[in-house]
Formats: sequence, C-alpha cells, structure tokens
Amino acid sequence: MSEPLAHKIRPKSLKDFVGQDHLVGKSGPLRKAIEDRHLFSFILWGPPGVGKTTLARIYTNALHARLYELSAVSAGKDDIRKIVEDPDTLLEQRPKLLFLDEIHRFNKAQQDFLLPYVESGKLTLIGATTENPSFEIINALLSRARVFILHSLTDTEIKSILKRTKMKMPKDAMEWLSEMAHGDARIALTVLENTLELYKTVTVENLKNTLQHAFIRFDKKGDEHYDTISAFIKSMRASDADAAIYYLARMIEGGEDPKFIARRMVIFASEDIGLAQPTALVVANEVFRAVETIGLPEAGINLAHGVAYLAAAKKDRSAYDAYFAALDDVRKTGNLPIPFKIRNAPTKLMKELGYGKNYKKYDTESYLPDKLKGKIYLKKKPKA
Repeated sequence: MSEPLAHKIRPKSLKDFVGQDHLVGKSGPLRKAIEDRHLFSFILWGPPGVGKTTLARIYTNALHARLYELSAVSAGKDDIRKIVEDPDTLLEQRPKLLFLDEIHRFNKAQQDFLLPYVESGKLTLIGATTENPSFEIINALLSRARVFILHSLTDTEIKSILKRTKMKMPKDAMEWLSEMAHGDARIALTVLENTLELYKTVTVENLKNTLQHAFIRFDKKGDEHYDTISAFIKSMRASDADAAIYYLARMIEGGEDPKFIARRMVIFASEDIGLAQPTALVVANEVFRAVETIGLPEAGINLAHGVAYLAAAKKDRSAYDAYFAALDDVRKTGNLPIPFKIRNAPTKLMKELGYGKNYKKYDTESYLPDKLKGKIYLKKKPKA
C-alpha cells in the first residue's frame, strides 16, 4: 500500500509548516516552546486538517521525546496503562509524550484515569480536539494544560501546501481545489490524490467528478457557525419548522457538534417557550439525553423531532425577562437585607432576634427586601 500524499509531504520542522502564524510565527508561543525545548502539557483546539498532528510531532522531535499516538475514539484505560508501564522505555531518560487525538471523546472516567499520570509527569499530554475544551475536558485536566487555538487555513495557505506536492495542475484547478477545501488541508490533499489515481491528470472537471458531492463544513469559530445557529434559533422562534429543520440538517452535515445544538434547544425551551408550554423543557432535555445516548447519525432524527415540537409550541418569554430584570436589580442594589420573617431561625437566639417572626404559610404579602417591595418581575403569572 502506497504512502498517503498527506503523510508523504507532512512537515518535519517548523521551517516547512504552513499556517497558524499566531502560534508558530516569529513571536509565537509554540515556536518559543519548541525552540526552548520547554516540556509541558497542552491542548490543540481547532477544525480538522489545520496541522494539529503535525505540530505535535514537530514538538516531540524537538524535545527528543518518545511519542505515543492514540485516538480517543478507540483507546481506553488499558492503552494508557500500557504506555506508562511500557518495559521498553523503563530505563529511558526521554520524556513520554501522549498525543491523544479527539480527546473530547474520552469520557469523564477516562479523563480522571489519565489525570494522575499527567500530574506526576509520567506522561506529558498533547490533546487534539475540534470541540470547545471548556465543555468537553474536565477542569482538573484542563487546568494542567495550556490551550492553543488553531484557525482554518486560508486559500493562500492551502495553495502553498498543494504546491509542495509537486503535482502539475492548471491555475483554475488550484483555485477551485483550495476554495472547495474550506480551510482543511487534508481534504484538499485527499481529493487531489484520488483525482490523480482515477484520471491521471488534474482539471476542475476531474476534481469535481472525484468529489461527487461538495464538502459542507464550516469553521466552528467563524461567521458561518454563528450565522447558522442564529438562523436556526430565529426560525424556531418564528414557528417556522421547515426553516429550522433545514438549518438543523445544514449544521449536522457541516460537522457541528450535535450536543451543542441540543444545548441550544434546552435553552430555547425556557427562554422562548417558557410558561406557555412548560413541557417543552422536558422534551428538550430528553432530546439532549437521546443525543448523548445514541449519537449520530441516528440522533439527527431525535433532534428533528425536538425541533418540530419546539417550533410548533406557543411562545412566552416572561420567565426569561423576569430573571434578567431581577438580575439587574441584584447587580444595582447588592445583597439587600432579607425580611426577618422569612429568615431561617434554627437557634433560640435567632428566634429572640425576630428571625422567622410572624411568618405565615401562603402569605400574600411581598417577600422582597424592603427596598424592592412592590416590584413586579414576572409580568405574566403562570396558571395554577
């Protein structure tokens, strides 16, 4: 089996690395760490095909370390244990670096298992993820690793990578391929390689025939991400189920994290539907659980079911508005004294001081602090 093109031209040093100037440019923090051979754990967060694996290997080579590569999709605790106890390295003085691709796929128990090895220095961790580490990686592990954010490659950077292949192609094919890749060098190289295998020559027509369908992927930190989720929410708010389901399908096809979509649906259930249909929150939470349990592609059906329900539901933002109005007063007035009659009175002294005095269940008097008495936050009271 021949060596894949992407692997064949993979840079072995920063001299040949393309992109991520904010990290590996002249003053970049990763460049400094590599040049100074500074050993520490870090997370590489960015979209696919932008150089996460390559940077991990360049860093390891610079430190003359022993690199172990695992994918969190298939790896488990036993794989970690084998690396730590590897008999071939027990007498080595070289540090052990674990490159854990898709680290967000490790569940909490697996991350907890990994933590003490990172804490003790038995392993130095380089995690790679396309998802926000704040949501997917436990705080204890995250606090012991620096996070570096990688960006989608520009069309110019993709062209630079394609030129390194030394493959002949006309200018229009180069332009088309670099734009089609949407910042993912791996896609560009894979399509180029497959086109050469099938047609022997590279033209726009041959590239299109190889591709067969467009790669629909958007940068999860860019405008497309925010515009699409905004369109999705606003479509549900307008009770336009057709548009909402369209944007749902577009996000899933584009590689969006289904849990991110489900989280926004849970928020929407309280923010926009609220008291008009309280069961919407129950449905949204069940959709989130289904996404966690089932996963894609089938979870797309659960999401569509939930979206159709939320879009059809009546809307009422009174609870949402009430909370933020109250929050505004809290920030303006600070911790106002709580009325004595509704204070807890667990001791004799507190009772003597008047804590809990004259408290009556189901009282109709306002329990707000004196300074806010008569204030109404919830404009529309829920029906009993």
